[in-house]
Amino acid sequence: MLYPMAAMVLLTFIIGIITVKVRFASVKNGQISAKYYKLMHGENVPEIVIKTTRCFNNQFEIPVLFYVVCTLYVSLEIESLAGLILAWIFVIFRYIHAYIHLTYNHIIHRMLTFWLAFITIIILWLNLAANKI
Repeated sequence: MLYPMAAMVLLTFIIGIITVKVRFASVKNGQISAKYYKLMHGENVPEIVIKTTRCFNNQFEIPVLFYVVCTLYVSLEIESLAGLILAWIFVIFRYIHAYIHLTYNHIIHRMLTFWLAFITIIILWLNLAANKI
């Protein structure tokens, strides 16, 4: 479970770096004043700034359930091939979700990958419970 968690942390760092680069570029090219970032309010914000910020914030929503369940697998010393496969499937869906969000941002595609990841996390939790009973 450590490698899937590390892959999720890597995704968060990558998106964080992209977000920071976009923010600096938006100030440098005059699209937004640096003051905007103080409260994130009050200006006409370019779509790329909104997309990267929301994508970064998304990494601290549903993935929290992933980190908790993976930590429980490790701390309870549960070795489950099904659990490991589900963890990797979740990570793959999250990478695809982030890619869609940061590139062409098709709502249906993004929603589909979100729900597939969400269902995967539910099954991962159920697998944990089944292995603990």
